[in-house]
Amino acid sequence: MAAALPFGSTIGIMGGGQLGRMVALEARRLGYRTCVLDPDPTSPGGQVADSSVVGSLSDPEAARELARRVQVVTYETENVHLRTAEAAEALVPLYPSSTVLHITQNRIREKTFLARLGLPVPKFAPIRSTEALGDALRWMPLPLVMKTSSGGYDGKGQAIVHTPEEAERAFVRLAALFDTLILEELVDVTMELSVICARGVDGQIVCYPASENRHTNGILDVTLAPARVSPSIASQAREYAVKIVQELGLVGLLAVEMFLARGERLVINELAPRPHNSGHYTLDSCATSQFEQLVRAITRLPLGTTELYMPAVMVNLLGDLWSGACPPNFPHALAVPGVRLYLYGKSTALPGRKMGHLCCVSHSLDVALERALEARSRTGAGYATLDTR
Repeated sequence: MAAALPFGSTIGIMGGGQLGRMVALEARRLGYRTCVLDPDPTSPGGQVADSSVVGSLSDPEAARELARRVQVVTYETENVHLRTAEAAEALVPLYPSSTVLHITQNRIREKTFLARLGLPVPKFAPIRSTEALGDALRWMPLPLVMKTSSGGYDGKGQAIVHTPEEAERAFVRLAALFDTLILEELVDVTMELSVICARGVDGQIVCYPASENRHTNGILDVTLAPARVSPSIASQAREYAVKIVQELGLVGLLAVEMFLARGERLVINELAPRPHNSGHYTLDSCATSQFEQLVRAITRLPLGTTELYMPAVMVNLLGDLWSGACPPNFPHALAVPGVRLYLYGKSTALPGRKMGHLCCVSHSLDVALERALEARSRTGAGYATLDTR
């Protein structure tokens, strides 16, 4: 294996959101410097990085400027234009590669890739016209989900359709956002899971335990780790993630989002080649956080153990929290045993915007869940109902 990137070297991060922020903080702890590329000079990542390039993630010249300042580049969002990624990759190593980005930032390419590997995905069809929609509706039973093939996150850019008429209306609305759509089977979901897998330059692979994810209005609300599934499902989820990482030849992190359908059937939903919201719990309960793991992978350090020391529950804090007359009461929340607070440094709180998270660890997952939800309710901003199901 090639020697590790010398300590004191600089890592470039495309994107300055909260994921980039946490990568930069872990990189600094390991002795590396960071430079963030983001259009916002006060981005969460830019606030803690050693330097920054103010520019668009769709500007190849900005990527080249970033690459000239660093020894390796990664990204914290798939919303990096492929030409921008390729511009950086022409000058320094880019992990994960632009090839991985090309596959994972388009739902049609992604599901086609997974299906060719023989992995379970929802039935799907590319939709580029009303004629293609009509053809798909003849063999795909309703209800279905229509999505833009690229972009869209946290429930944006998609619609559930129950009738051909609803499908036609959704096509008109979403086709105005993106020229190619994807129509997918609506899976009868009993639980949403994710597995975060890391692979080093030398091919070493480690996986974190499968986590259980709950969404509200399409946005991740609560993550429980480990997921409350059978050992066979947990093992199968890990096997799927490892196979995908190997076939992609990915270096870095990959989050594999999955559905557990009725009948104990796993179905792969989406891939994210970066740190993932559902992996924030690793900062508090794992030997190596997902953010440190990414730094290790791309700098050719040995990968860290993913052992879960204690069960953990993460709850997101959205911008809605700041909508009341009083600011959130975080001191009251932090009085709950085992709870830690992470705020992302975003200047504007908007409804649905991820502003931070709380994480609680405990020897009991049920206790961690109860305490995490209690802590969030103590902020005094509309989270009064505790759901411990």
